[in-house]
Amino acid sequence: MSRYLGDDVWVGQGKGAGADPETEAAAAVIIPVPYDLTSSWLKGADRGPDALLEASAYVELYDIETGSEPWLRGIETSAPVICDGAPELMTSMVRERVEDVLTRGALPVVLGGEHSVTIGAVEAAAVYSESAGRSFSVLQIDAHADTRESYHGSTHNHACVMARAREHGSIVQVGIRSIDAEERPGLDEDRVVWAHDIAAARGSTHEAWMNRALDGLAEDVYLTIDLDAFDPSIVPATGTPEPGGLDWYEVNELVRRVARARRIVGFDVVELLPLPGHHASEFLAAKLVYRVLAEIWAVP
Repeated sequence: MSRYLGDDVWVGQGKGAGADPETEAAAAVIIPVPYDLTSSWLKGADRGPDALLEASAYVELYDIETGSEPWLRGIETSAPVICDGAPELMTSMVRERVEDVLTRGALPVVLGGEHSVTIGAVEAAAVYSESAGRSFSVLQIDAHADTRESYHGSTHNHACVMARAREHGSIVQVGIRSIDAEERPGLDEDRVVWAHDIAAARGSTHEAWMNRALDGLAEDVYLTIDLDAFDPSIVPATGTPEPGGLDWYEVNELVRRVARARRIVGFDVVELLPLPGHHASEFLAAKLVYRVLAEIWAVP
């Protein structure tokens, strides 16, 4: 991911020093999905993947927390999934691409685009886990519950992502602070960690809410991170910002704990909407991808 764009593979000591990137498989495959058809407010999330990848050129390759260099495992950026059609069509295209990555034994990393790009990735990951005989769940880090059954006439709208995800496994939702009244009765509140509860724990310990999130996860986890989970003072460049969000270290610590306790079979970072003067948001998104990779691969 870091320091390259396009259809490239970085191969280092983790895959054999001096190996030919044309023949040596990467351990992770970045799948850009510049799709932004159903977003509700500001448009422009289709520019998110390119902005994230451009910012990735400035992410240091050494990860301090894990004492590792994830790029040495090999990280490939694939051609983007381009779809001008309905979200159902885009979903099938993403599902096929993620299936291909999982079949070759690599970790799929989807870059949105709006949050609807997650649906196809979850479908592919669920089949992958089921075929391996393991239970499956989705961890959502987000400001919004996204559990509407249908929105604006579509079951695959960005506001319906987790309604579709829970058709394939259990879900855990972290950082939620914006829902429609009709969503509340359908939420499993034992599996929802509200943002106000996270805020109340600041200054003491995160053990309780992080353990509650972990307890709700199955053996295999697909991780979806909507950047509006972060407080808008940290990430203003998103289409539906919500006050009262998470901070950098809270998200990173949760990812670290999940990576230690469960098997993360794929993940995405979505809803980056590049804004003039807010390049820090693009850099945070790029570094977040690299940090998640570092935490996944730090597991013995």
